[in-house]
Amino acid sequence: MPAKPNVKPLDIEATFQSEGLEARSLITRTDLNGIITFASRAYRAMTKYSKEELLGKPHSIVRHPDMPAAAFKQMWDTIKEDKIWEGYVKNLRQDGKYYWVIVRIEPVYDEDGKKIGYTGLRREPDRKIIAQIEEEYKEMLKNE
Repeated sequence: MPAKPNVKPLDIEATFQSEGLEARSLITRTDLNGIITFASRAYRAMTKYSKEELLGKPHSIVRHPDMPAAAFKQMWDTIKEDKIWEGYVKNLRQDGKYYWVIVRIEPVYDEDGKKIGYTGLRREPDRKIIAQIEEEYKEMLKNE
């Protein structure tokens, strides 16, 4: 069961411009169970969590309640098959603000070719598509 963030969501969006960040520098790595093993400085700046607060925690620490479980099930089903998953994700920061990203999750292999985890690479979302994605996620949440 994913960890639930212990943060009250605010209806305030943080953008990459407002935070002075480049989306592509928001990088995380996890083990095979989604436990964070690396969080870039920019990722920590956007989420408002320290390195110590993130490392060893489930990646769901930043899961916004507006995100349907079905979206994450589809993501896990994809990456467990050693395929790349890409999708829109609304995340919850420690200060209660939210931010949108397009996340690309790729498997990570050791030198022997054994899968050891995943890397999440983010980019800035298309602002025109977010409203459509929000409606799709609301529908998915109704069905959960």
